[in-house]
Amino acid sequence: VQLQASGGGLVQSGGSLRLSCAASGFPQNSYQRLGWYRQAPGREREEVACISSSDGSTTYARSNQGRFTISRDSAKNTVTLAMNNLKVEDTAVYYCLLVPRVGPDSWGQGTLVTVSS
Repeated sequence: VQLQASGGGLVQSGGSLRLSCAASGFPQNSYQRLGWYRQAPGREREEVACISSSDGSTTYARSNQGRFTISRDSAKNTVTLAMNNLKVEDTAVYYCLLVPRVGPDSWGQGTLVTVSS
C-alpha cells in the first residue's frame, strides 16, 4: 500500500488549505477507514479526522470540528481534508492513514502545514 499526501504549505491564520492523499496498491474496498493525523513539534501524533469506508461516517477531533471536513472519493481512492479558519496551533506535519480490514495500518509520508500569525 502506498499513500501519497499533498497540499501542505504556508498560510496565514484564518486561511484555508486542502490536503489530498492518494492511495494505491490495495484491493478496492479492502480498507476500514481513511484518516488524517498530525504531529506538531514536541508533541505526539494525534487524530485529526477519519472517514469510514462502509458508510462514509466521519469523526473529528474536537479542536477541528466545524473547521475541517474530511471526504473520500472511492473511485479514485483518495481522501481529502479541507481545512478552514486555520489557527497557528494547527501547524504540524499531517499524515494520511489507511486502516485495512486485514493487516497493518499504512501511513503516508506527511505534508507540512504551517500557519502564521
